[in-house]
Amino acid sequence: MKLGKIGVWAFMDGMTAPQMATFAQRLEAAGYSALWIPEAWGRNTLVSCGWLLANTSKLVVATGIASIYARDPMAMVGAQYGLNEQSGGRFLLGLGVSHKPFVKGARGHEYGKPVATMRAYLETMQAVDFTAPPPPEKPLTLLAALGPKMLELSRDMADGAHPYNVTPEHTKIARDAIGPDKLLCVEQMVVAETDPVKARAIARASLALYMGLPNYSNNWRRLGFGDADFADGGSDAFIDAMIAWGDDAAIKARVDAHMANGADHVCIQLLGESPVPDIDTLERLAKILV
Repeated sequence: MKLGKIGVWAFMDGMTAPQMATFAQRLEAAGYSALWIPEAWGRNTLVSCGWLLANTSKLVVATGIASIYARDPMAMVGAQYGLNEQSGGRFLLGLGVSHKPFVKGARGHEYGKPVATMRAYLETMQAVDFTAPPPPEKPLTLLAALGPKMLELSRDMADGAHPYNVTPEHTKIARDAIGPDKLLCVEQMVVAETDPVKARAIARASLALYMGLPNYSNNWRRLGFGDADFADGGSDAFIDAMIAWGDDAAIKARVDAHMANGADHVCIQLLGESPVPDIDTLERLAKILV
């Protein structure tokens, strides 16, 4: 797999299928190496990956992340191997345990202990016998990992980690935890706005959902943030640590900080007033990032 250093992480459910294809094609033409898409309430993320792979020729399409509660291990392996065989090895599977409100509330499943549940899922995946024509290489699997135990599992049972909603300081922690030989693909939210009031307002609106999820708040506490940082939508210091905002140079500096701390790949998530990321801004950023 030719996974370059810079990709884009984007919610796709605000786009029609033709718009998704055009968006991916423009990212590919701009030089980004990968497009990462999540799994929430809308489209089946693996179906979307198939569509995006069919409409591009070089772009790696990755899940950031596919929920292990959305399909059983055999279905996950079948999709992982099938999409890689169909695309010539351009599909990257990121797996995660999601969050209790999304699993128990939205899907009606019991939410198990994250690390134990993921370990059991991976063990079952590894035992699956894929009987269709194989892809050119063994597909890669990354784990959505924040805490030390899930990072260790990324090292021991996967090909690396895909930390989301983290700082460059966490990237160093993650690299130390998974070792030098595993992939570390980090997501970074960015706001292309130089006005502090406007930039932080966009950032706070985007972080509001995540601030109510223990998987993230627990990790932020491990990084040294506390109750005062989470009050009233987040302190300026917390917002500035989580979201790279400002001019192009400021955004590049944050990406470079992740790279300096051990990231192999950084996927930027462009935030704005619209839920659909501005492709023109992403194309401009590609000129300094890629």
